[in-house]
Amino acid sequence: MEINALVLGKVQGVGFRYFVVQKARKLGLNGIVRNVPGEKVEITAQGSKEKLELFVEILKEGSCLGHVEEVKVEWLKETKKFEKFSIEF
Repeated sequence: MEINALVLGKVQGVGFRYFVVQKARKLGLNGIVRNVPGEKVEITAQGSKEKLELFVEILKEGSCLGHVEEVKVEWLKETKKFEKFSIEF
């Protein structure tokens, strides 16, 4: 399965993308995370439904330096295959 998540709040300039990569890799997920205009972070993640559901809950909690206001999640069929989880600049 695949999700596309948009995280809103204080999530840029606080190491949030590195937090996302660490948590995703720990869960064995593949995908990308990147900053998008408007102080948002966009995430595409692939893995089992159970691990993705847990990942979404982790995203909602956020990192200790940032503050997550909202996580918008869209569930999708896998669109392309990612081989690891990384930051896209």
